[in-house]
Amino acid sequence: MLKVDQYEYIRTAQRAYGKNVSEIARETGHSRNTVKKVLRGELTGYSPRKTQPFPVLGPYHEIIYKWLEEDLENPKNQRHTAKRVYARLVKEYNFSGGETTVRRYVASVKRSLGLKSGEAFVPLKPSPGREAEVDWGNATVLLGGEAVRVKMFCMRSKYSGNPFVRLYPCERQQAFFDGLSRGFLYYGGVFPVMVFDNLTAAVEKVLLGKERKEQESFVRFRSWYTFESRFCSAGRGNEKGGVEGLVGFARRNFLVPLPRGEDLEGINGRLLDECVACGSHRIAGREGTVEELHDAEKELLIPLPRYPFGNEQTVSVKADKYATVMVDKNRYSVPASYAGRPLRTILTVDRVSVYSGEKRIAVHGRTFGNNHWVLDADHYLELLRERPGAFRDARPLSEWKKTWSGSLNTLLERFCERQGENRGIKEFIDVLLLVRTYGQKRVEEAAEGALESGLSSAAGIRHLLESAERREEAIRPLESERWTVLPAADVSVYSVLEVGQ
Repeated sequence: MLKVDQYEYIRTAQRAYGKNVSEIARETGHSRNTVKKVLRGELTGYSPRKTQPFPVLGPYHEIIYKWLEEDLENPKNQRHTAKRVYARLVKEYNFSGGETTVRRYVASVKRSLGLKSGEAFVPLKPSPGREAEVDWGNATVLLGGEAVRVKMFCMRSKYSGNPFVRLYPCERQQAFFDGLSRGFLYYGGVFPVMVFDNLTAAVEKVLLGKERKEQESFVRFRSWYTFESRFCSAGRGNEKGGVEGLVGFARRNFLVPLPRGEDLEGINGRLLDECVACGSHRIAGREGTVEELHDAEKELLIPLPRYPFGNEQTVSVKADKYATVMVDKNRYSVPASYAGRPLRTILTVDRVSVYSGEKRIAVHGRTFGNNHWVLDADHYLELLRERPGAFRDARPLSEWKKTWSGSLNTLLERFCERQGENRGIKEFIDVLLLVRTYGQKRVEEAAEGALESGLSSAAGIRHLLESAERREEAIRPLESERWTVLPAADVSVYSVLEVGQ
C-alpha cells in the first residue's frame, strides 16, 4: 500500500513536472494501474484485511473453540477470559505466541458464540494500610464429581490489591466471621477500616444516611479485632468496586475450569495458592507488585490479637429414639446408648461436636440445608448386633458399605451361608467392631487372609490381627552398623594386686 510521501511524489511529478504515467511508474517501481489510481483520487490509506491469519495460534484454534463452547454450559461468571485462555495454553500446551494474538482470536470466537466479553475498572489511589473491602459471591465447584453451588468469601486490600478468597457452603454469620478471621491472619494484621455491604450478618437495620444498627454478635467480633466498620449506601455496591471486581476475577481466573475435589478444604488450599501467586502481579497505575505493596503496608496494620475470636455456638439438644440430635433442621448421630438423653453441641462453621457433660461423644462435618441425615455407622453397631434383621436396610451403613473391599462383602456372605442369616450377621458385626481398634484397612487385610485360610468366625479374624500385631512388636536385633564397637578388654590386669607401700 502507498505511503503518504509516495502519494505526494506521484501527484507532484504529474501535475508540476508534466511526467506521464509510464515515466512515473519506472521511477517509483509501482505499476501503471497504481499510478493511475493515485492520479484519479485521494489517498485512502490501508484497506482492512478480510481475514486475519494466525500462523502461531492456528494449531490451537480447535482447543480454544472447545473451551469457549463448553463455557456455554457453565455459569456466566465462571467462563474463560482471554487472559485465562492464554494462561492455560502456556501452562498446558507450552504455547509460545503472544497474549495479544490470543485476545484477538478469543474475541472473534466469543462474538461468533454470542458470549459477552470485556469489562472496566475504576482506577483508585488509596492510602496504605488503611482499608480493606469484603464481599460475597456465588460459584460452582465439583465435589465428588457433582456440581455444587457454594459461597465465595472475598477480601481485598484497597492499597495493595492483595486478594484473599475462600469457599464456604453457606453465607451465615459464622462463615462470615471465619472468613474475616482467616483473612486477617493471611494479611498478617487487621485493617483499621473494613468496608461491607449491608449484609444481615453485620447489620440488623439500615438507618438514615450512613447510620446502621449493627448485630450485637458482630459488634463483639469487631471489638475483638478493634476495626471500624463502614457500610455502603443501599444499592451502591460500586462504593467497594475493588472487591466487586475481585469476585468476578476470582471466578474467571481461580475457578476456571470448575475446580474438582472431595471436599471444600482441598479446593480452598489450592485457592490460597492462587491468592499467593497474585503477589507477582502489577496493578495498572501503581508502582510495584502486589507483594511489594503489601510488604509496605503490612507494618501499618493493627497487630492480631493474641487469640483468635471464639467463633463457636453452643446449643442444648436431646438425642431422639434414632440416636440423633437435631441441629439446624439436620440430624447428627450419637452412640446408640445415648438415645433419649440431654446433650450439648458445639458448632463451628464446618463441624458439629456433641458432648455429654465434658465428654465428647461424637464429631461430624457440618452440613447445611434441611432434612439431611449425617450418621456414623460405628454409633449403631452394638444396636444392630441386637437387631440383625435391620442390618441389610440400615441407613447408617449405606455410605460405609460403599467403602468396603470385596473381601468384607465376601466374608459376610460366607458367615451367613455357614451360620445362618442372623448368626452370620452378628459374627460379621463383631468383625466390624474390630475396626475401632485396628482400622478398616487392617481388618480388610485380615478378612482376605481369613477367606484364604477358610476361617468363618470373628474370633479367627481377631486372632489374625493380634498375631500380626505381636509380630510387629517383637524385639528386633540391633543394627550393628549403628553402634560403635568397643575394643576388647584387657582382663590380665585383674590378676595383679596393687600393694600399698
